[in-house]
Amino acid sequence: MDYSILRDLAIIIIFAKLFGLVARRVKAPQVVGEIVAGLIIGPSLLHLVDQTEFIAQLAEIGVILLMFSAGLETNLKDLLKTGFKALLIACAGVFVPLVGGTVLYMFFYGFSKLGTPEFYTALFVGVILTATSVSITVQTLRELGKLKGEIGQTIMSAAIIDDVIGIIVLTFVIGFKNPDSNPGKVVLSTVLFFVLAIVVGAVIYKIFKLFDMKYPHTRRIPIMGLALCFFFSYIAETYFGIADITGAYVAGVVLCSIKDSSYIAEKMDTNSYMLFGPVFFASIGLKTNLTDINGSLILFCICFVIVGLVCKIIGCGLAGKLCRYSWADSLKIGVGMMTRGEVALIVSQKGLSVGMIGSEYFAAVILLIVVSSISTPILLKALYAADDRRKIPA
Repeated sequence: MDYSILRDLAIIIIFAKLFGLVARRVKAPQVVGEIVAGLIIGPSLLHLVDQTEFIAQLAEIGVILLMFSAGLETNLKDLLKTGFKALLIACAGVFVPLVGGTVLYMFFYGFSKLGTPEFYTALFVGVILTATSVSITVQTLRELGKLKGEIGQTIMSAAIIDDVIGIIVLTFVIGFKNPDSNPGKVVLSTVLFFVLAIVVGAVIYKIFKLFDMKYPHTRRIPIMGLALCFFFSYIAETYFGIADITGAYVAGVVLCSIKDSSYIAEKMDTNSYMLFGPVFFASIGLKTNLTDINGSLILFCICFVIVGLVCKIIGCGLAGKLCRYSWADSLKIGVGMMTRGEVALIVSQKGLSVGMIGSEYFAAVILLIVVSSISTPILLKALYAADDRRKIPA
């Protein structure tokens, strides 16, 4: 055994937690601090730690656990309640950024023919922009006392559906990455996986529900849940050619309605918080070498952020208007949906691992997360304040 691995893990955990706390102090997402830690200890600056195969494998487990937790936190009842409005907003929130990101990449690096590797790289950049993370939005709406209002509930439900659709799109795009791939086979494999997941998932749900009734709040429940997560990830990647994170997310959704789903999520969060999460986010920084960034890439990063924010506002905002919300409320929905977070990083990581994008594009994703996390609360508060001023009689 190479014991330098232990030294590297110690450095990663210390720096990730330190910079995570700093990020939280300045009201930025903690994951941003952990990524910055990776940039500092990696090849961009101090070069204290190298990206090794072992760290890459730990990071992959980390991303699987993150997606499993995301599935566990999905509320199927809320999704069914919001119905058509949230679905329409989510579809627009995926489609418009997908097109915007694809066109942006082609504008910078050349328009490619349909089906070529370059086309799928451009399409994958669009896929990165489809993700929505409403943790910042939820906290802002809670502070404003608007979380339980119709707009707040619509934003939350649309964001959940948005990520589900985004994962499905990611599954298809990765399936098509091989120029020799058969489109019919890719579609068939994806459909078969989700059909199998529904059928097998229904049986597994009933088994877990019985276990949950017989052994409530015991460790065997999260242990078996973790095993299910890994099993679904393995089946998805090995037998269906689908991203392992899709399998992990589906496993979480299967268990999200049992009574102890929050208890399972709590145990998963402990694993992620202690080791796998910091390693995953820091590994993004380790893979990113800022010394390779040139003027063209800086310009691309700036345009990537602008397109990412504007496309969410336009797509979700116009869909909100089609759902007969006022222009003011539609703008709130668009702004509330523009934050990015862990899912965008997870999608980017998967693209890097299958060779669809280079590590240099992580800088654009990180910048988008930072800018959207800072600007969303400011804009939402301003929009609600303007509404309150209009309601005050002269």
